[in-house]
Amino acid sequence: MSVDDSRQAQDIRTGERGARMSGPRVLVAGASIAGPALAHWLRRRGAEVTVVERAPELRPGGQAVDARGIAKEVIGRMGLDAAVRAARTDTAGAYMVDADGNTLETHRAEDHGGDGFIADIEILRGDLSQVLYDDTRDGVEYVFGDRIAELSQDADGVDVVFAGGDRRRFDLVIGADGLHSQLRAMVFGPRERFIRHLGLVLAFYSVPNEFGVDRWMIDYQEAGRSAGLRPVPDATRAMAMFSFPAADFDVDYRDVEAQKRLLRERMDGFGWLTQRILAHVDDTPDFYLDQVAQVVMERWSSGRVGLLGDAAFSASPMSGAGTGLALVGAYLLAGELAAAGWDPEAGFAGYEARMRSYVQANQEIGRLHVRSLGVPGQDDEPSPDFTGEWFAELIDRAINGVELPDYAGVPDSGASAGLQVISSAKP
Repeated sequence: MSVDDSRQAQDIRTGERGARMSGPRVLVAGASIAGPALAHWLRRRGAEVTVVERAPELRPGGQAVDARGIAKEVIGRMGLDAAVRAARTDTAGAYMVDADGNTLETHRAEDHGGDGFIADIEILRGDLSQVLYDDTRDGVEYVFGDRIAELSQDADGVDVVFAGGDRRRFDLVIGADGLHSQLRAMVFGPRERFIRHLGLVLAFYSVPNEFGVDRWMIDYQEAGRSAGLRPVPDATRAMAMFSFPAADFDVDYRDVEAQKRLLRERMDGFGWLTQRILAHVDDTPDFYLDQVAQVVMERWSSGRVGLLGDAAFSASPMSGAGTGLALVGAYLLAGELAAAGWDPEAGFAGYEARMRSYVQANQEIGRLHVRSLGVPGQDDEPSPDFTGEWFAELIDRAINGVELPDYAGVPDSGASAGLQVISSAKP
């Protein structure tokens, strides 16, 4: 759809005096990173946005996530560079150590222009979520402690029944509810059709910083397993990290006690500081364990329902790219929908066309990383030669391999500080 067509579609939403009556009503499921980032851009493009999150509040802490390359450009366009940098973990780099704590390799945050193994912008998932929420809370309706229970769509909109009993109608619905997306299962089919387990399980949780962790991450790896510690903004705490191979994964991601038992069993006898770190597993307030998996789909939309972030194209934590994919995807999805005059078929198609190669490159990075760890059962091929030119090209495509259009002529209410508050009252 041309810019003129887009303007004509926008004019339909004006009154006799030309004043804007309302924008398209968009429901976003998920309030972690992808959802609030999308809410930012949808709001700037003129939409009325509701974000529903099944948790009763924002989840604090969590894994450290990174922004590299083109994702940093998106943060700048959001007007949030200063806020994001202020909330960073301030990690100086990483030491790869042996069982006795001797340093084997050193990686610094400034390596590769800040886009290396430890990124210049590294931030706890919960802290980034808080920055995005604070940026959007005054102009977006957030509904916590609820979820989509039923959904039906027709040519003109989507009828949604919430678990809390509310019934509402939206022009578009976007699932940004993570790897285990309920919206994806509801609209596109069972999770087994799309989730690809990579043979690895990842766990992390915060512990008292009795280990002297300062500004450096420490990582110990052996025979497909790993244990590590990394700094967090609260210097009295540190983040513990574990990974171990698992050909199958059938532990309920909501059964925390079963997950803790599994972690103890699989890390039993592992060296370095592992057993001291595991001693804190029952006292931590933020335990997380899940499979390392990717989401592979032929399409990220169906009618007026679309997917974003891990719900659509998880590249796994081993790619180091989940946050970048979410931020870039949010920018492109909102931009393409607005440029198409909010026509879902054209908008979703434009979004997928721009994102697909970028997603594939990052998913390949994730798979290669798992292979490099010698995880049993991945394949019979040896670990690839990462010194080849092919790998440098793949890395560049994974970090910068997507164009960010300016969307000239598409409504944009400006940087976050200048946004006008949109009423969040329910219709």
